[in-house]
Amino acid sequence: MSRRDDLTPEDRRIWARVTGTVTPAKPSKAPRIALAAPGETPPVPRTAAPPARTPMRPASVALPATAPPTHRVRGHPEELEPRRQRRLSRERDPIEARIDLHGYGRFQAQDALTAFLLGAQARGYRAVLVITGQGRRGGSGVIRASVHEWLQAPALRGVVSGFAPAARHHGGDGALYVTIRRG
Repeated sequence: MSRRDDLTPEDRRIWARVTGTVTPAKPSKAPRIALAAPGETPPVPRTAAPPARTPMRPASVALPATAPPTHRVRGHPEELEPRRQRRLSRERDPIEARIDLHGYGRFQAQDALTAFLLGAQARGYRAVLVITGQGRRGGSGVIRASVHEWLQAPALRGVVSGFAPAARHHGGDGALYVTIRRG
């Protein structure tokens, strides 16, 4: 497939996901500046436009030492507290919803998980069960290996407060308890 017209919609979606995760490399060398002989005007190096500068504040305006934050920055989801994990495993705290990611491809599973968790937060759920499966022949499956990274991604930081492996009767190593922040 050499032309863009030959790509299927699925290929374009995957390519858009891949290019969305890439950041351009910074130039490794500074631009070369030629020195001018005495009496000549120095040549202007050809570079990108300089970054826009913010206007200077007058000296008479005093700013507070620390400005109050405009929004709360969410940290990475943490491991569940042992007591909370035990309450979920014994079903004293209800598991309000569950999603089974068996049969999904890697990107489909990530999309489904994100949509599921956002919907669960919108409904006011506090704890859900995510079933990933254990992978083929005892190895670590692609979804199981990736789900921790997905739960810690910036897109879900405002949704997921913590996660932990599920108890054996809920799926064991092939499932996770996920606790959700209030919406």
